[in-house]
Amino acid sequence: MTARNTSPINVIDLFAGCGGFTEGFRSFRTGAEASSPYRSVAAVEFDLAAASTYAANFGEWSGGADHVFPGDIEDWDPRNVGHNVDVILGGPPCQGFSGLGKEDAGDPRNKLWRQYMRVVKAVNPKVFIIENVDRFFRSTEYEALYAATEKPDGELREYRLESMTLNSADYGVPQSRRRAIVMASHRDLPPLRHPEPTHRKRQKGVDFITGVDDLPEWVAVGTVFKRTSEATATTELPERDCVQLKDHRLPGTFRSRELHIGRKPTGRSLKRYQAIPPGGNRHDLPVHLSTASWIKHRTGSGDVMGRLVWDKPSVTIRTEFFKPEKGRYLHPFADRPLTHYEAALIQGFPDDFLWCGSKTQIARQIGNAVPVGLAKAIAGQVYRHSREW
Repeated sequence: MTARNTSPINVIDLFAGCGGFTEGFRSFRTGAEASSPYRSVAAVEFDLAAASTYAANFGEWSGGADHVFPGDIEDWDPRNVGHNVDVILGGPPCQGFSGLGKEDAGDPRNKLWRQYMRVVKAVNPKVFIIENVDRFFRSTEYEALYAATEKPDGELREYRLESMTLNSADYGVPQSRRRAIVMASHRDLPPLRHPEPTHRKRQKGVDFITGVDDLPEWVAVGTVFKRTSEATATTELPERDCVQLKDHRLPGTFRSRELHIGRKPTGRSLKRYQAIPPGGNRHDLPVHLSTASWIKHRTGSGDVMGRLVWDKPSVTIRTEFFKPEKGRYLHPFADRPLTHYEAALIQGFPDDFLWCGSKTQIARQIGNAVPVGLAKAIAGQVYRHSREW
């Protein structure tokens, strides 16, 4: 096997959000190396708050915040990057594919992955990686992507796809989050395979297969709550303004550890929290604290008004994790929902990660991010593949 060129591996992050994918690549290390082998050379993000968060964290690492394009990807010209590009990352918006939405095949957001492909054709990276909801693999858009690589006259015929659904919990993330991951590499290179799991699900009463039970068990969400206090001191962000991109003034920057902020529940909501036992959910509520809808529908999701389970990974962290009526987002035993800090830790962001925006904007950034631990595992796989470049 040939040794890889020691020059930085240049990365573009499209639909970058707050930078979960990039953070995973930045945090990757090889052996005793003090810095990452990767370098971000461009990022595109439409949401100004998320783009500001990205610039605050990765601007200095990549030589300046001006490499972040805060706007519509259709208006971005990748020919202005000024570097050879080795890797493209990105998670095109998934609302049209998501089971939480209407799964509308005609949703215009589904077509944004074609802008991703436009950039691939323009800069011709050695590999590109797409992250999306697992239902993406059953969409017409994925069928079109696959055809573009397999047909003799396909626009992306120079690339070979490797597609798989990965669970972030299999890579040491304290969250069970299933994502569609497309790994693509030039056909003149070996296939880019998905990373092997580093952790396994606990299976009571099952004799594990040799080799599999050598892996540690999934990381429990309790490891996060050990780092945070049961009580929250405030419901508000600190008073702080920063000017980031396009001269828009946003609240921030805030470090992750400053986001241990709570909500002010109504008396009825607090009584509901208090009535739900460890591991419980809406089904445990007495009639006078329930709703007609919950009482009528005894089937379906039990996660609504559910408590996270201390010794298991969390459920998928979504953009409204601070609303327990949206899912299993209550603290394992304290009578309150998750805080922004706890959600950021579950997603793998470090204590010193910087955030810009309102509480709602930051929550959206956290929930939409690629879990950092999953991104780091992918970064390791790409690095091993780069020895063949």
